[in-house]
Amino acid sequence: MIPIDFLRQFRFGGYAIFDLLVAFIGIYLLSGLLSKLFLKIRIKIPRQNWIFLTLPLGILVHLLVGRITPMTKDFFNINSHYLLKIIVLVLLFFGLRGIKIIKKINK
Repeated sequence: MIPIDFLRQFRFGGYAIFDLLVAFIGIYLLSGLLSKLFLKIRIKIPRQNWIFLTLPLGILVHLLVGRITPMTKDFFNINSHYLLKIIVLVLLFFGLRGIKIIKKINK
């Protein structure tokens, strides 16, 4: 068995725990850099907000690149998976809550 397939076989609610952990750890490690990059375009995003935005951004990116994962498919299924929809929307709310647009100061 290929090592990545072995790691992805452990699931919670149909979603690979390995994939979720890699996404959250990756965003955690990149959050400082991402916050600095967005600060250059005068958008202040606290580092903790990136953690909340991990799943909503993941669903959006997978949708944009055309790679429909089970979570993306389940999120857009209008007849079921309401708990997933609630969790993603709550994470989106908390992720967007602390974002501020910095106004340019005239000198």
